[in-house]
Amino acid sequence: MTVDELTDLLRIRLPEGLTPLQELVLRYAWEGKTYATMAAETNYVKEYLSRTAAELWSVLSNFWEEEIGKNNLRLVLESRPLTKAQRLEIAKVRVYLSKPQPAPEFPDGPVAVNSPFYVDRPPLESLAYEEVAKPGSIIRLKAPWKMGKTSLMLRILDRAASLNYRTVTIDFQQAEKSVFSSVDKFFRWFSRNVGWKLQLEPKLDEYWDEDMGSKVSCTIYFEAYLLQQISSPIVLALNEVNLIFAYPDIAEDFFSLLRSWYEQARSIKIWQNLRVIIAYSTEVYIPLHINQSPFNVGLPLKLPTFTPEQILTLAQLHHLDWTPSQAKQLIDMVGGHPYLTRLALYHICRGELTLKQLLQAAPTESGIYRDHLRNILAIIQGNPALVKAFMEVISAPHPVKLLASIAYQLDSMGLVNIDGDLMSPSCDLYRLYFKNQILENH
Repeated sequence: MTVDELTDLLRIRLPEGLTPLQELVLRYAWEGKTYATMAAETNYVKEYLSRTAAELWSVLSNFWEEEIGKNNLRLVLESRPLTKAQRLEIAKVRVYLSKPQPAPEFPDGPVAVNSPFYVDRPPLESLAYEEVAKPGSIIRLKAPWKMGKTSLMLRILDRAASLNYRTVTIDFQQAEKSVFSSVDKFFRWFSRNVGWKLQLEPKLDEYWDEDMGSKVSCTIYFEAYLLQQISSPIVLALNEVNLIFAYPDIAEDFFSLLRSWYEQARSIKIWQNLRVIIAYSTEVYIPLHINQSPFNVGLPLKLPTFTPEQILTLAQLHHLDWTPSQAKQLIDMVGGHPYLTRLALYHICRGELTLKQLLQAAPTESGIYRDHLRNILAIIQGNPALVKAFMEVISAPHPVKLLASIAYQLDSMGLVNIDGDLMSPSCDLYRLYFKNQILENH
């Protein structure tokens, strides 16, 4: 085999791969150069190169199961042919690396529909695409902050647009505080916003009836005006509806209204043209009658964390030739959290950090996750019951049982994994950081 084939094979087969310096020593040794010559040509100290070489020869000897060193490297391996399977592996890697690779994207928001950095999480996408085509459907996307709800929503809307459906997105993060000052003001804002995004003339006063109430008026506005004006199905995407939970009166009326529209689609044809996507990041804490809640109907999709295979796919997109062992190390630290994973890969691929350096600093104030961690810490510290419960989870040697309401809040923030009634930290990052921070302040 050639030295190029050897380095490609080792890159694929070794759990940790070769470091850039090990590969450099390997190539120099293959050419028969001395350590003194290597030092002169690379500006590395000879002793440092010798130590690196010693580690390399140990790795190669273990890999080939025979003694290999600088003096017999080429003699032993040059005449050794690659197997058919090895040649196929190397060919696949070379084909991939020969293709133009996308420039890394900093993960500062939803992943654009045309971005190569979106990783499918089967069967989420296919289930959602099938559901949005069903008359009167509701799709519920639930996941903690920055898990990819909005990115998936964008793809569902893109699929709907390809079917010639009209799409409308209402993001409740954009609503001013005054919008929530009264039930009537909220429903008028909501109705007018949907109409404006459908490019229809606002006609609220023609359909709004104070005596009928806001819920009925909103229903009339949709049924008698908005849905009548649009001949194709309308997909209404509601992002971060959990913000409404802070206003119980509005939340009770609004969510029961969505449920009533879903029920009406079973018997009234015009309502079949409305399909709703609801994205939220926290559990529903407001009291809703089981027959008046939209959170127990339709298609529920809880976004999972990334698998090791998905992380390896992302690593390749970031021009990183990672091994399963490296993917596991990152998963152990961040639990496969999509945003935390992509942030790590972005900094590593830019050469700002090695994986080892990133993992060492991750749960500290000098790590790349400090802003994310501080935001969560501020939320936890505002609720003494959460502090006490989470401290119990991260301090216990085994999973613990918590009150359901507390468990749901921690799960909604992505801080714990739930197995039956038992809670454990979702990743080492949260366990290490919050254990230190909470202990320091209590």
